[in-house]
Amino acid sequence: SCDMTTANLIFDFDGTLVDSGPGILHALGLVLQARGLQPQIPLTSDIIGPPLPVTLRKLAGDVTPELLDTLVADFKAIYDTEGVRVTQPYPGIVDAIAALAASGCGLHLATNKREKPTLLLLDHLGLTPHFKSVYCLDSRSPGFANKCVMLQVQVAEQGLVAAECLYIGDTSHDEQAAAAAGVRFVAVAWGYGVGAQQVSESARLLIAPTQLLTL
Repeated sequence: SCDMTTANLIFDFDGTLVDSGPGILHALGLVLQARGLQPQIPLTSDIIGPPLPVTLRKLAGDVTPELLDTLVADFKAIYDTEGVRVTQPYPGIVDAIAALAASGCGLHLATNKREKPTLLLLDHLGLTPHFKSVYCLDSRSPGFANKCVMLQVQVAEQGLVAAECLYIGDTSHDEQAAAAAGVRFVAVAWGYGVGAQQVSESARLLIAPTQLLTL
């Protein structure tokens, strides 16, 4: 059950709640192939996490801003249909989220993922009713500068106290954003936190979704 002093849990999405890797990598590969481009870095799950244009620029190499915009648009068209359809939650996640919500925790989502596929997936997985707020990089226009700014705005707008929140994510980017926003961080071991994206050794690590219930 939730200790009411830390009853607000803010979740990352990709690599934390859902294994979006296969859908994202499939769509990225199709987009490059359609434009006759070779991936400049391997299409593996350790490229998932940063905002879409950043990832596509790394993959496409030295392309014009116009072509990059085209690649981003191509990706959205494919991913928001095909990619969403093949995305699975990590085993045990849906039950854990439902149990946390039932125990009275305030659950929130803060993700670099775009809003459209995020909301589609939450609906698809039956998770929408459990989250009090969902913040994505493009939830605002212009978009949030980064995840740290997004977390700060979310905490303020939702009437939360930063020191009483936990951010649960899988990468060093999540860890750094939480620290900058004054929110405590817990890492999950099942996501994309590998290589350069690995969390620090001091981060508390959850090995299984059932451990979410003991936070």
